[in-house]
Amino acid sequence: MGSLSSQMGICILAFLFIFGSVFVDSVENGSVFIDGANGIAETDSNFICATMDWWPPEKCDYGSCSWGLASLLNVDLNNTIFRNAIKAFSPLKIRLGGSLQDELVYETEDQTEPCIPFSQNTSALFGFNPGCLPLSRWDELNIFFDETGAKIIFGLNALNGRQLNADGSTVGAWDSTNAESFMRYTVKRNYKMYAWELGNELCGSGVGARVTADQYAIDTTTLKDIVEEIYDGIEPKPLIISPGGFFDANWFKEFINKTTDILDVVTHHIYNLGAGVDKDLVKKILDPSILDGLADPFKQLEKVLETSGTSAVAWVGEAGGAYNSGHHLVTDAFVFSFWYLDQLGMSAVYDTKAYCRQSLIGGNYGLLNTTTFEPNPDYYSALLWHRLMGQTVLSTNFTGSKKMRSYAHCAKESDGITLLLINLDNTSTIDVNLSDDTLLKSRAHIEMVIQDTETNGSKTREEYHLTAKDGNLHSQTMLLNGNELTVNPDGDIPPLEPLHVSSLEPISVAPYSIVFAHIPYLTLNACGSLVTDF
Repeated sequence: MGSLSSQMGICILAFLFIFGSVFVDSVENGSVFIDGANGIAETDSNFICATMDWWPPEKCDYGSCSWGLASLLNVDLNNTIFRNAIKAFSPLKIRLGGSLQDELVYETEDQTEPCIPFSQNTSALFGFNPGCLPLSRWDELNIFFDETGAKIIFGLNALNGRQLNADGSTVGAWDSTNAESFMRYTVKRNYKMYAWELGNELCGSGVGARVTADQYAIDTTTLKDIVEEIYDGIEPKPLIISPGGFFDANWFKEFINKTTDILDVVTHHIYNLGAGVDKDLVKKILDPSILDGLADPFKQLEKVLETSGTSAVAWVGEAGGAYNSGHHLVTDAFVFSFWYLDQLGMSAVYDTKAYCRQSLIGGNYGLLNTTTFEPNPDYYSALLWHRLMGQTVLSTNFTGSKKMRSYAHCAKESDGITLLLINLDNTSTIDVNLSDDTLLKSRAHIEMVIQDTETNGSKTREEYHLTAKDGNLHSQTMLLNGNELTVNPDGDIPPLEPLHVSSLEPISVAPYSIVFAHIPYLTLNACGSLVTDF
């Protein structure tokens, strides 16, 4: 009786959470059609990526100095929460780079000059004199990344050797001497690099400086030749990634056409909400028409790659949404998961293979709190995506409220599919059913994966409902199925436990909430054979 009472209590709490914890004006119905015949795109198995930057504590925007000790040069590598947050992904791609990477020199074993840190200089590029990465810190970072199982993408200084003109244009080729010596040291110490990336925001019109597409292609070829030589006999070789900047169709076309046999990954950056100081950030995030308009760079780059003959794939190499370090209590709060998860879903539809969030830690858009290392809401959104959304992207169409966003993938390492539903409506719960067409086209493939006596033998699905604490969109605490997500005193990332819901019930998406629904009994041709053994 005690066990039954406990289970009934859990069911009642789940019911209250889904239907009664938020006052609603209405309940709307909607249906989602998922074409299960074929996938429309494929992502990397480790689609989620995050960045770490070089900014010193003196980096400030709009009077706010939000970076603290979050730089690659000074972040606390012994922090337990930090370590556990990375380990939870097993593995997490981490891109090391950002604005100051093209001002960074590397201490090497044959270097004679002292290794001087970044220092403020308002007349210098990005407000800082060039700084140096000590080999001792590089050693510490690599030990940390190895112990946490991270896959590292290192952004190299692509301005080295060039003359920078007052108008931002550059003259000359990339001087690879310092980078090559640094890379040789890295290989000598058996440090594993997933990829080497050349430059940061130097393409198109550039940010602070720009390089022509023709010269960038030459420089990327130089990087390829160096990697081939240094990693001779070593497999797998690191990927060659470039150009790490904002999408400019003409520049990217020329660059890609000249690197078809050189490049593995084409990276572009996303700050599509404008400045961090913009007072309309939340309004933009919650406007579906604005979110729809953010797809253009993904569409265009996919088309460029398809028509170029290259084998290179697209990544988002850096995405903070709002530039200049974001906006406190917006880009580090619950409301930003609407934008972030929509970006992940949208970019995947257009065959983006990986999406690197700016940042893992630092600024006002970190997945982790800069001071406490406690995960911000988007960390849990990223972790749920990583664990639930498989590589195959499915064509998904929602019929009903214009405030509902929907994406679906084959489930990750599991049967069935995972459906992501994002409700931007502040008053209406939306009850979502799979369309009759989806069920009809998959009926021959539906299998009984979970039997649950509490639902009269019907199949069950797993639901993960994400809401803001106290209904406050600016909260930095996320609720999963009504429970606060916080690390324990030992710094452990909390378990992400689902609700088990009968297949006979619609997926009820509360106002201003997000739902991941893993539907194991819906097996589609696009998702291949079942994982479960019967």
